[in-house]
Amino acid sequence: PSDDATPAAPAVAAKGKLTDQSLGGLLKASGIEATGADQRYDFTFKATVEDAECDFSMSAVLSHDGSSLWIMAWLAELPKSAADVPRTALLRLLAENDKLGKGKAFAYIPANRRFVLQRAILNENVTGANFRAALEDLGQSVVATHAIWYTPNWSSSSGETAPTSSKSAP
Repeated sequence: PSDDATPAAPAVAAKGKLTDQSLGGLLKASGIEATGADQRYDFTFKATVEDAECDFSMSAVLSHDGSSLWIMAWLAELPKSAADVPRTALLRLLAENDKLGKGKAFAYIPANRRFVLQRAILNENVTGANFRAALEDLGQSVVATHAIWYTPNWSSSSGETAPTSSKSAP
């Protein structure tokens, strides 16, 4: 009896759990055309938020151990110089992380000097419906937090001008 139970255990544990290949299949089945690169899928997600049609540049990737699915909405590029980044703007991003909930947080991707708003989802029982709901929720958060992460607004809306000294911001 124990021999019969052993082969069935992995199949039950894997049910609803995505692999790199099935993540690509989930995107395709959801009508999302994605480009795969290094186990990350990049795509445009179209959604209606606050009665407006929006196109979000997003990515999806599984964690290294496969236990989580990370979805990311790509945001504004940072100024070329760290001296042009107001510290209060970064503090606002960090403070907003506490308010977002649902596994969402702002992060910085140094390879391309961009912010993302990302969400971690437990890689269990992932369906097309709950995946799409997570993408829509992330898109709504992008719109709701636009004033905080949109870097061209930093100097005009923050009340703080970027430092003019040659020192780098911390």
